[in-house]
Amino acid sequence: MLAYIEFADRVSAWFGKAFGWLIMFMAIGTGYEVLVRYGFNAPTTWAFDMSYIAYGTLFMMSGAYTLSRGGHVRGDFIYRLWKPQTQAKVELVLYLIFFFPGVLALILAGWKYAERSWRYLEVSVNSPVSIPIFQFKTVIVIAGVLLLIQGVAQVFRAIHCMKTGEWLLAAEDVEETEVQLLREQEEAAAAAAKHAQQGS
Repeated sequence: MLAYIEFADRVSAWFGKAFGWLIMFMAIGTGYEVLVRYGFNAPTTWAFDMSYIAYGTLFMMSGAYTLSRGGHVRGDFIYRLWKPQTQAKVELVLYLIFFFPGVLALILAGWKYAERSWRYLEVSVNSPVSIPIFQFKTVIVIAGVLLLIQGVAQVFRAIHCMKTGEWLLAAEDVEETEVQLLREQEEAAAAAAKHAQQGS
């Protein structure tokens, strides 16, 4: 179980970080569009397509990575009051009832959309230049498979927690700015208290 969790976390992190570079691509592309549109009155024909395709791809391909790091939004005002074993039991049931059927539906429906799109080499009806989008329909299937791989790891985490009473957390490679600032304030307060104790 532990080896699989580590494997799934690594796979999710690789895809999440690789596709995270799309943010730079979008920022540069959008910045260029703003410059030429308002500075030179020469708008591009590709900026709209670039922004929604890149953002959609980024959103889909970062789902498993976000799941592995516990970054999805959850209403935990009750959940956080429970013991870890209770949390793990509830998570296990919710994964089996909601997560896996939803992800399997995503993969199957995505496969149908992608296969049909590749068959007639679909182009965007919203694009001013009719760019091909059949290759981007494949992202739905890949994202679903990545979520499935990571979902199994999350179930293993829940089982591990039910046995040990502690959650097995993923490596912390990214964190919210406010979490980091709060920790720095707590460390500074602890250092000040220690300094005050030593002085008295």
